[in-house]
Amino acid sequence: MHVLLVEDDALIASGIVAGLNAMSLTVTHVADARSAEASLRMGHFDVLILDLGLPDEDGIRLLQRLRQQGMELPVLILTARDAVTDRVTGLQAGGDDYLLKPFDLRELAARLHTLVRRAAGRSVNIVEHGPLRFDPGTCQAWLDSEPVHLPRRELALLQVLLNNPTRVLSSDNLKDALYGFSEDVESNALNVHIHHLRRKLGNSIIETVRGLGYRLGPAGREVES
Repeated sequence: MHVLLVEDDALIASGIVAGLNAMSLTVTHVADARSAEASLRMGHFDVLILDLGLPDEDGIRLLQRLRQQGMELPVLILTARDAVTDRVTGLQAGGDDYLLKPFDLRELAARLHTLVRRAAGRSVNIVEHGPLRFDPGTCQAWLDSEPVHLPRRELALLQVLLNNPTRVLSSDNLKDALYGFSEDVESNALNVHIHHLRRKLGNSIIETVRGLGYRLGPAGREVES
């Protein structure tokens, strides 16, 4: 899952980034509304965490503008504004959830998974794809009821494919989901992760769409030796 975090408090932001990274989520952090809009134009995200007290613009106005422009990305408002009127305003402006500071990182992660699950049209957390089962909350995968160990990048790759089951994702989309914008990525890094996921879950789990990118395929067929 690739998360865009819009938070101007550097200490809070660093805690969120470290905590969500430890839970196998990829986080891109920006500190103001202008940078948030630029990031949304540049990359692929699964969910947006939005603080309201931004230095260049109120978060509510940013959210309203993004929704008016047609952005459908799930948005979790994360703020210290605790009045009922603030919550109502945030939700009416286009927020999908509202979490008050201070908060527990486990609750934040659970709410993010719920938002992404709903956006994908699922009613339960565990994703079933043929003989493959995946629990985003615990980062555990099973193939034919047998647990499969997947390190962080492979988990992120599998999750973005499962969250977009019919969509062709470009190499840049997948790199964003795995690495965000802040890391230097070796040219063959994505291919290495694709190879490992195919080896563990079946050759066809990731289909190559020539000239366009990749999409989710069936799991559990002939496995590479």
